[in-house]
Amino acid sequence: MSILTGASNASSSRARAYLWRVHRLVGLYCLCVIAFLLLMYWAERQGLSRHWIGPIFLFIPVMVYAAIGVWGRTSDADEYYVAGRRIPPMYNGMAAAADWMSAASFISLSGALYLQGFGGSSGQPGGLAYLLGWTGGFCLVAMLVAPHLRAMNLYTLPDFFQQRFGGHWPRIIAALASIVCSFTYVVAQIYGVGLIASRLTGVQFEIGIMLGLGGVLLCSFLGGMRAVTWTQVAQYVVILLAFLIPVSWLAYKQLGNPVAAVAYAGQLQKIAELEERLLVSPEELAVQQAYSDRADMLEAKLQDVPLALERERLVLHERIRYLRSVNSDVGQIVATSREYANLPRNAQTAEQQWRQQLQEYRERAQPLSGLPRHSQPFGGNPDGTEQEQKQFNDERNNFLALMFCLMLGTAGLPHLLTRYYTVPSVSGARTSVAWTLFFIGVLYLSAPALAALIKLEVMNNLVGVRFDELPSWIAQWARVDASLLSVEDVNHDGILQFGELRLGADLIMLATPEIGGLPYVIAGLVAAGGLAAALSTADGLLLTISNALVRDLNFQKRSGRTSPEQRVILSKFVLMAVALLAAWVAGQRPSDILPMVAASFSLAASAFVPAMVLGIFWRGVTRCGAVFGMLAGLGITLYYMLSHAKLVQQWVPSMLLADGLWWGLQPISAGVFGVFLGVIVTVSVSMLTAHSYQKK
Repeated sequence: MSILTGASNASSSRARAYLWRVHRLVGLYCLCVIAFLLLMYWAERQGLSRHWIGPIFLFIPVMVYAAIGVWGRTSDADEYYVAGRRIPPMYNGMAAAADWMSAASFISLSGALYLQGFGGSSGQPGGLAYLLGWTGGFCLVAMLVAPHLRAMNLYTLPDFFQQRFGGHWPRIIAALASIVCSFTYVVAQIYGVGLIASRLTGVQFEIGIMLGLGGVLLCSFLGGMRAVTWTQVAQYVVILLAFLIPVSWLAYKQLGNPVAAVAYAGQLQKIAELEERLLVSPEELAVQQAYSDRADMLEAKLQDVPLALERERLVLHERIRYLRSVNSDVGQIVATSREYANLPRNAQTAEQQWRQQLQEYRERAQPLSGLPRHSQPFGGNPDGTEQEQKQFNDERNNFLALMFCLMLGTAGLPHLLTRYYTVPSVSGARTSVAWTLFFIGVLYLSAPALAALIKLEVMNNLVGVRFDELPSWIAQWARVDASLLSVEDVNHDGILQFGELRLGADLIMLATPEIGGLPYVIAGLVAAGGLAAALSTADGLLLTISNALVRDLNFQKRSGRTSPEQRVILSKFVLMAVALLAAWVAGQRPSDILPMVAASFSLAASAFVPAMVLGIFWRGVTRCGAVFGMLAGLGITLYYMLSHAKLVQQWVPSMLLADGLWWGLQPISAGVFGVFLGVIVTVSVSMLTAHSYQKK
């Protein structure tokens, strides 16, 4: 007994010493980050050029993360896959929060709230659904999933499906589903990396992707989960400062109180008053009419696309000839020549582009440039006309459906659940989830405040400014990507109106320091925070994909002939190949960040949650029930999403695609159908096959 007591005391003493050493290292790192910010602020005041500040904020943090990755290098399987299961719960919660605060949360969430308001709209469900769904999902993780998975001492999520249901097929399907949802997610992160790197350094978007990709690989290639965990702890510190400093500054500037989450409520009334003025402003009405006229012209062109395209070519060609014949201004000739060169190559491309422009012009011809009122719960009127009631019901249903998918997707994301394998015990897993929720809540409570403060800043300080007096950052961001920011004097009065300014969701957070008039160092810090958010999530996702390909698919039948060290080495090279493929896809700019991320949550919810949760709490789930349930849920979700993808619609006959929206739900919430069908199929098939399993 005394020997056991002595061993226990020695183990406890080692654990306390390890924890104290970690506290000191993290505290020293935080002090270094703050000292670096103060040094950069002093250098800016002394005249350091912005052309140097941007690259410094890109390369130094990435080099720090890479150094941590090199320090954490390992070939030990236990360390590579689950960090030796000895990460303290608080720091695991911090790493999970960094893993969670992806480019979608950091870059796009406040932008979505800016554009969609709190309730979202029929075409863009969202708003507070993102906050409620993502935070609520961690309650499901804590109660239903994380402790049970940790108790099984697994490495990956597909491990659970093989151990619980037996056979190879549950693991194979889980591994393939992990790859699909994680790859969709990682493309969004690398897109965010390219966006930030190109803004900080001035290089092309595609080159920015490759610069950031080097940081991703250095963090995760050498050390696996061990290196990724401590890199994510370091990244969370940067994310926290990058998010809270600008929002606190804006709150103090507008309200005299830096606690934005508490103080911003009064600004909502001011936004509502400004919206009422914009609705009746003659200048805004003129802008709306101009966009409506443009939409009418496009509709006329779409009546006969080949003829309209040929007519445009002839008109521009003749204009160029005339300008040259009268020795017109060189700039005017170049602009017209560029317009001629940018014409669509053929009628099919022209129709696609014009239809996209038509949709944009119709939206911008609406009051408030098509944006819903910021504080209204949903559009329409539950007591109004039939059309108003339908709009209200559609927006409410889409809000609830998206929140449902995000909650259950959180409980099924493989890269997130793997984080809770790294803590020492089952109770540590529960504590770790609580810490994760705390660290995320610190940031999420400020996101609605930031959206409101930025909208008020735009309405008060940008709208009404002459075009030749607009701040320089507008032109700089417009050069990065026209979809992020565009301004045009539509009504030709020389003054910027609200309807003439188009901000993308991925811009709002990154441009916050410049909108609020903060020093450029804070703009660099915000970009570094967005980069940290994208890198931290990309690290975990790439690790999940490579593990699924190597550990769960390739070696499941011949694991006895392959050593753990060989698997680790192969996992590293597969991780590199997947990262390069994701970078290529991100370079095609397939979508905005937030829709891609939300799609991965629907896929995770439909593929994993029904079989996993039923398998944990109901002994009656059979292998066939799990397999068919996973296939049915994932299949219908993918079918509904792809049926509404424009690229698929161009190549697949319409008779094979979903006919319109089912119950008015947008494709982003396709997981609703997958989860319910997955539950029904899992239960039904399990009950039908239970007798045969009992015989065995």
